[in-house]
Amino acid sequence: MGQHADVLSGLRESTRSLRKAAPSAWSGFAALHDGAMAEGELPTRVKELIALAIAVVKRCDGCIAAHAKAAARHGATEAEVAEALSVALLMDGGTATVYGPRAWAAYREFAGLDDA
Repeated sequence: MGQHADVLSGLRESTRSLRKAAPSAWSGFAALHDGAMAEGELPTRVKELIALAIAVVKRCDGCIAAHAKAAARHGATEAEVAEALSVALLMDGGTATVYGPRAWAAYREFAGLDDA
């Protein structure tokens, strides 16, 4: 497993447990997620790129891993990811120089482009 897949794996059991302990909140979040990420005027691929850039600005490694994986799954290209991460750099500055490369590596891992 790769580093970013390990992040998701490490969250899996505690997330399941918390979801079981607070099902109403988590089912509401799942419905919000599904509604926000559904194909619409913006394709899901673009929405995942937006979410990935936001994950960088929010400094959330779990979010980065999840949205990098989804961006790859929905067909985002390296060039699209690079541009989205450039916007995160513009909006967040210095900390995006740390979390942007993490997002880049996560995308490359899930897209099968990992050369590490």
